[in-house]
Amino acid sequence: MAPEGYLDVHCHFFPDISDEVASNLVTQLRAAYFMAEKLSDVQWSAEGIIEYNDHAGVAMALLSYVARTHEMLREGNDYAHKIVQNYPTRFGHLLALPTDDAEACLREIQHGDEYDEPKPDGYAVNTQYNGVLLSDARLAPVFDELDAQGAVVHVHPNAYLPGEYCKPSALIDVAFDTCRVATDMLYKGIFRRYPNIKFIFAHCGGALPALSGRLSLLGAESWVPNPEKLTKQEIESQLSKLYVDTAATAKTGLEPAAKMVGWNRCVYGADCGVPCSTWATMDENMRDVSAREAEAGVEQGTVRNNTWKLFPSAAKRADQS
Repeated sequence: MAPEGYLDVHCHFFPDISDEVASNLVTQLRAAYFMAEKLSDVQWSAEGIIEYNDHAGVAMALLSYVARTHEMLREGNDYAHKIVQNYPTRFGHLLALPTDDAEACLREIQHGDEYDEPKPDGYAVNTQYNGVLLSDARLAPVFDELDAQGAVVHVHPNAYLPGEYCKPSALIDVAFDTCRVATDMLYKGIFRRYPNIKFIFAHCGGALPALSGRLSLLGAESWVPNPEKLTKQEIESQLSKLYVDTAATAKTGLEPAAKMVGWNRCVYGADCGVPCSTWATMDENMRDVSAREAEAGVEQGTVRNNTWKLFPSAAKRADQS
């Protein structure tokens, strides 16, 4: 039996930072989101997240923060671990990896292994990090390690990229960033070579599910560069083995996502902890998850239960609350 309430796999946080660093972060977010106007927009507290989660029926949230420098990323991981130690039944942690440098990633994985209990519940990466795509061949040693662990890896788009056509990147650009990088990973054989990694793509997989039929139809044609010689059947098979979270996209994104990966690979994400999410939008998205389940005729709570199954250590801690 799954614990009562939801497990949120998509909960952002900001570490305890100085006003100067916060001011710089506001500047970055303005460029990408057009929304962070003051320091309070990037102020974060565990208690504030718990307050929302109690309201929404979220039992536990997995924290993730892929900072833009290796030093800040390490500090963020250590900060998140302290939060989990303080609230082990309310939070888990997806250890952030600096995927512009394979050796740095392996060092960070080792650093996470050295934490006292509770250990990280999985890993957090961005589709691209400091200009290096997640599909970059130089990351093979990292994927070797993650595959050996059978790790869960949450893939978030690079939301710091500036938006196109004077729109904030968080509106639609992130969906296409996810789709482009996931498609590149597919064609470079990453999903084929590392079948034990459980990749969760944020926001119902972005634009990927809606375009997965186009990939299936045209992706193995002779005019498409295909060094791994993927067949139509393998394209469909590899995409069906991915996971997606429901963050901020369930209304129209969950149905095509479930069609691509199956309902058993859809997990709950709230996109909590960032300026682009409010209590109202997260509540509406949670209602949309239930509505899509009802329309599809699947058992209510399927997405919720899927999420706990994917993170058994988190489920065990939540049961102790």
